[in-house]
Amino acid sequence: MSFLTLALILIAICVGSLPPLQAGINATLSGYHGHPLWGAITNTAVATLTLLVVILVARAPASNLQSLGDAPPWTWLGGVLGATMVLSAILIAPRLGAAAYVSATLVGTVTASIVIDHFGLVGFEIHPASWIRIVGGGLVISGMLLVQSS
Repeated sequence: MSFLTLALILIAICVGSLPPLQAGINATLSGYHGHPLWGAITNTAVATLTLLVVILVARAPASNLQSLGDAPPWTWLGGVLGATMVLSAILIAPRLGAAAYVSATLVGTVTASIVIDHFGLVGFEIHPASWIRIVGGGLVISGMLLVQSS
């Protein structure tokens, strides 16, 4: 394994620590708003402003808005999926707890990832669902069941 690959895995692990923090922060903020949808929209607005600042600081080139019309229709679902993830975390995580919520979403993430890789969906290259990947997914499910059992 190269140093770059190891570094990227470590960064991904660190990023993986963010969902339970985000869920708790957004649920708390929603309580101050009085409704979960306002917490979700606040999250999305702050995320948008953050990205605009990063675009300006990084001096990213302007978007090619004309080519957006050529994008497959399914590419527009990313924002819908993001909003669904934020809202579900606000509504579900406080009821289940951080570990139970994240372990359950991790099962969904790993299962969907194996299927997406196997068929090369949504722009990914094909990575067949080998028996070792399926066993790994099974271990993730086992881990979720252990976390849920307490």
